[in-house]
Amino acid sequence: MSIAKGLKQLGFENLVDFSLVENRDGIVEIEGWYSESPQPSDEAIETASAEWQADYDSKAYARARAEAYAPIAEQLDMQYWDRVNGSRTWLDHVEAVKEAHPK
Repeated sequence: MSIAKGLKQLGFENLVDFSLVENRDGIVEIEGWYSESPQPSDEAIETASAEWQADYDSKAYARARAEAYAPIAEQLDMQYWDRVNGSRTWLDHVEAVKEAHPK
């Protein structure tokens, strides 16, 4: 469980609403609570952390696609030459990325 991610999922901001510290055993704990809202229970933080992780995991395809796409300048050049030559280099590129990294 990530306390920071769970608290962020619940709408709290690190160093504004809370601070964290790593104890001697390497476990991260809430060091200070500064929010006017009550501190959430460990169970609420754990549930929110799991929700954050599930949302992050569900977007893995988008992160993979972002890395696989050619830079924008290169894509614009592909589109220009496709228009001039009547080709489909850019469409082929986009289709290949989407096929390699489906939703």
